[in-house]
Amino acid sequence: MDIIGKSHNKTTIISSLFWRLMEGGGTQGIQFIIQIVLARLLLPEQFGTIAIVMVFIHVAQVFVQSGFGTALIQKKNVDEEDFSSIFYLSLMIAAVLYSLIFLISPAIASFYSMPVLIPVLRILSLILFTGAFNSIQYSFVSRNLQFKKLFKSSLGAMFISGVLGVAAAYNGLGIWALVIQQLTNQISISVIMWFTIEWRPKLVFSLAKVKDLFTFGWKLLASSLLNVFYLEIRTLFIGRLYSSSALGFYNRGEQFPKLIVNNINGSIDAVMLPTLSALQDDRKRAKEMMRRSIVTSSFLIFPMMIGLAVVAEPLVILILTDKWIPAVPFLQMFSISYALMPIHTANLQAINAMGRSDIFLKLEVIKKLIGLTILAVSLPFGVYAIAMVQVLSGIISTFINAYPNKQILNYSYKEQLTDIMPSFYISMIMGSIVYSMNYLNIAEWQILVIQVFAGTVIYIGLAKIFKNESYGYLLETVRQLILEKRKASV
Repeated sequence: MDIIGKSHNKTTIISSLFWRLMEGGGTQGIQFIIQIVLARLLLPEQFGTIAIVMVFIHVAQVFVQSGFGTALIQKKNVDEEDFSSIFYLSLMIAAVLYSLIFLISPAIASFYSMPVLIPVLRILSLILFTGAFNSIQYSFVSRNLQFKKLFKSSLGAMFISGVLGVAAAYNGLGIWALVIQQLTNQISISVIMWFTIEWRPKLVFSLAKVKDLFTFGWKLLASSLLNVFYLEIRTLFIGRLYSSSALGFYNRGEQFPKLIVNNINGSIDAVMLPTLSALQDDRKRAKEMMRRSIVTSSFLIFPMMIGLAVVAEPLVILILTDKWIPAVPFLQMFSISYALMPIHTANLQAINAMGRSDIFLKLEVIKKLIGLTILAVSLPFGVYAIAMVQVLSGIISTFINAYPNKQILNYSYKEQLTDIMPSFYISMIMGSIVYSMNYLNIAEWQILVIQVFAGTVIYIGLAKIFKNESYGYLLETVRQLILEKRKASV
């Protein structure tokens, strides 16, 4: 029996996107505030140390959470046996990986000459077990587009963990404040989701079901492993070759654009995969949906990233204090890199939704080989050079990701560029005007307020003047949502 319906109309999709944006925006907003407070209370080197720890946890999480979860969303028909089998498998994998991390933590601490890594790794790695549970619940939510429930769970968990983490930092617990914040967040969301999501694991396990999902999922798992290793290897090199302070500045520069983009892009991404998967047999409609994803997310993300890059210095000084000024160049470079994320994910999700995880894996291998080659060349030239080549690698990856969809969905390079350039042009005009305001001879907070207000007005004004398609589409979408809400309340 198929326990999930995958036929979603436009109203359902728009409503789901709204709640996914609310979930991402709410949690990321609280996380943003928490990280600002923690950055003011803690030292850059403490953030650098926790970044090293998270590399090993992120790699382990790939085995626990990636591949099978996406396979559960993508598969046309799933039942209780599918979900329960993957749940128990994920728990077993989490137990094995936690044991491994527990055993090798002394060697990792010795390699980095940081004894504190031993207890931090052993305690923070407990989130692997909650991750196993959350990944299955998230697959259920995504398949049913029940993002309103995810919104409540995520927001509550972030609030609880934020209060505990900030309290720990204020009381002088140092790096343990970061451990407490992350660990309690995962535990809280697991507990809340248990009471808000209907799915419960059954006492069933089918090896045949696992093998069937593994056929699709192993390629995504391998792709995710390559991606995480590729992204985190910079952290390992910087922490080893340079200093934990340099790593702290690097990661803090990445934090702000990452928070913004992961919210908007992740929201669209979460809704698009199940929606596109339901359109596997209608390539024309799938292309239209993918195009809408790229155009809309680019319209939202381009101005934010360009704006973030031009206000980087007053922003860092105002909210993080002068001790974080070395993070400004990283913030600017990562803003450029993350601006390309909507194009990456839309192309990759389309490939996954069409059931071509084999192509997805090949793309990941090609991109990572190119990226690692560029990274190896940059290592001797310092941390800023490492960040610069990451931007270059992102640009190259954009063209690689888009290539298969020329055949799969008949969506060419020219069409994709045509779709994103209008938003790019008006974002650049807005960014140039806003950047000139950095030379105003007034207080940093005054500059930032003027820049944010002026940037918003200028971008919306230009979008209206040039009759930007996405601007009109978003206005119409908001009107439809309001109308639907009014009809529902009558």
